[in-house]
Amino acid sequence: MTHPFYAIHSHGLIRVAAATPRASVGDTGANAEATIALAREADAKGVDLVVFPELNLTSYAIDDLHLQTAQQRATLAAIATVVEASATLRPVLLVGAALVRNGRLYNCALAIARGRVLGVVPKTFLPNYREFYEKRWFASGVGMTGLTIDLNGEDVPFGTDLIFAARDLPGFVFHAEICEDYWAPTPPSTAGALAGALICCNLSASNIVIGKARDRAMLAAAQSARAVCAYVYSAAGPGESTTEVAWDGQGLVHELGEQIAESARFSTEPELVVADVDCERITQERLRTGTFNDAAVFAGNPETRFRRIGFDHAAVVEDTGLERAIRRFPFVPNDPTRRDDDCYEAFNIQVEALSKRLVAAHAETIVIGVSGGLDSTHALIVAAKAMDRLGRPRSAILGFTMPGFATGEGTKANAWALMRALGITAEEIDIRPAATRMLEDIGHPFSEGEPAYDITFENVQAGLRTDYLFRLANQRRGIVLGTGDLSEMALGWCTYGVGDQMSHYAVNCGVPKTLIQFLIRWCIRTDQYDAATDAILSTILAQEISPELVPAGADGALQSTESMIGPYALNDFFAHYVIRYGLAPSKIAFLAWHAWRDASVGAWPEDLPADARVAYDLPTIRHWLEKFLFRFFTTSQFKRSAMPNGPKVSAGGALSPRGDWRAPSDGIATAWIEELRSSVP
Repeated sequence: MTHPFYAIHSHGLIRVAAATPRASVGDTGANAEATIALAREADAKGVDLVVFPELNLTSYAIDDLHLQTAQQRATLAAIATVVEASATLRPVLLVGAALVRNGRLYNCALAIARGRVLGVVPKTFLPNYREFYEKRWFASGVGMTGLTIDLNGEDVPFGTDLIFAARDLPGFVFHAEICEDYWAPTPPSTAGALAGALICCNLSASNIVIGKARDRAMLAAAQSARAVCAYVYSAAGPGESTTEVAWDGQGLVHELGEQIAESARFSTEPELVVADVDCERITQERLRTGTFNDAAVFAGNPETRFRRIGFDHAAVVEDTGLERAIRRFPFVPNDPTRRDDDCYEAFNIQVEALSKRLVAAHAETIVIGVSGGLDSTHALIVAAKAMDRLGRPRSAILGFTMPGFATGEGTKANAWALMRALGITAEEIDIRPAATRMLEDIGHPFSEGEPAYDITFENVQAGLRTDYLFRLANQRRGIVLGTGDLSEMALGWCTYGVGDQMSHYAVNCGVPKTLIQFLIRWCIRTDQYDAATDAILSTILAQEISPELVPAGADGALQSTESMIGPYALNDFFAHYVIRYGLAPSKIAFLAWHAWRDASVGAWPEDLPADARVAYDLPTIRHWLEKFLFRFFTTSQFKRSAMPNGPKVSAGGALSPRGDWRAPSDGIATAWIEELRSSVP
């Protein structure tokens, strides 16, 4: 596919690799050949940047041999060999070597691209404790700024003040540090990130002892989160001297605190772990995190001290696939343990928030409309748990099922069964007489027998239900518990004011539809309630999502929400990347296409039903994304601007105007829709 849409570089993605070559004990020629072999493999895989281990050309564990002239000259020869081989290769190579400068030996990272050395970065922190003795051989690079080094007859930038930036590929900006540097309290990569580097790299030797691999991953995750960057880490593998220690060869790629790739360890074969890091996402995160800019200011604006070494990358804009797992459900982890941890937190956030609101409002009861659908079901089980936690009887929850013109017997039966199973106070109010009277009063054609099922017809029913609930709350000393979720607020799929947009407390407003389904499954799986409740919860999960405001057609088909506004799985995917990261629509379409185009590829949350494991092609994604953009940016902000209180639940964002999201109610979607139409084939 030749359209630019299919190329990662069109979407701010940079392909990186952590390389683990077969090492040697000081055989620099063999080390150079091992480096070149992996560089060629990376070139074939479309990699932009390869990070090799610390001193991979010189060798790390050779002790006093570092101080031998023959070894030093052999290192220079190995560098020349790699530089020559790089002339025809696509990736920038970050290799490790020990170099002499001005009577000192430095442990260095060399950035090599297209037949030349871009710059040399010396190691800052030299470990000299336990099994490490680096100060015996090496000088620290601290304070070495604004300098050059003679490297095989060429004057090359040298210092700890270097970041490297592709002139022709926005976002490809990287910094290098070496092993101990990121174990230090003040990693040099922090300053590099504050100076503008989006990808921070670590060339490491790092021998292995029990538990150290976890420590490395923890540090890489923490640094990528704290410095708001991608972090590529490569540790030396088999082949280094085992006189005193052993090596496992760990390669890691992290982004904003999340591990996106990891190599095998203790492999006897060379390894290249490849991943696409999202530099647009990193940039957007920095824009949203004022503390990042404050830190740069407090550090004296490192960008004024760093040298930005430019290079021409000459990336080919072509379809090279995507080396990155994209979760189909951004709000729901695929890993069962993380999924259950997230569900535990989400559920208890809601329970705790509602408990506090009940106490603060001096409310004696909770008034809730129970339709038998997902959202009211989840709000009701949260309410039941809140009452349990406060030591109040569940009978203080007043549940009302309010059938209208299109209410199905099945959903009404589910509502009654759930209320009975939970032991709440349950009542039924038929809104059809009142709705008929209102339609008559306003002269609606339905009152004359016409099948006029317009928005007025729908909202008369939605409004009456809310009106009843508020008056019941007044009468019975309670608060109205909102049931609408984050997905509905994103789409504006709710009736404004006297409708389901309004309540005294919107307990579900931070929870997207897809997560609600998994929360209910978690409640069943972890025995939050009794067997009778679990049984009806399972029944509710299995039914189609419908507002039940328009009577079934001649074929008996119920009104389907997803046929009108699109699959919630896609809408929640879109919402996540719009709300949390502000990505371009074409980028969201690109990620959605890779996530959803083939149901047989990639991970699914473990307890997602088989019939929900579907695929969406690009035209379908583009169609529903345009609908989402129009609804989100043009038609529904006024509803969010007036939404009631409710707890933020997911780091993916919330839509309260008092929290995560502030936007004009009279905005338009033109910029987003034009970008989508112009950039997606």
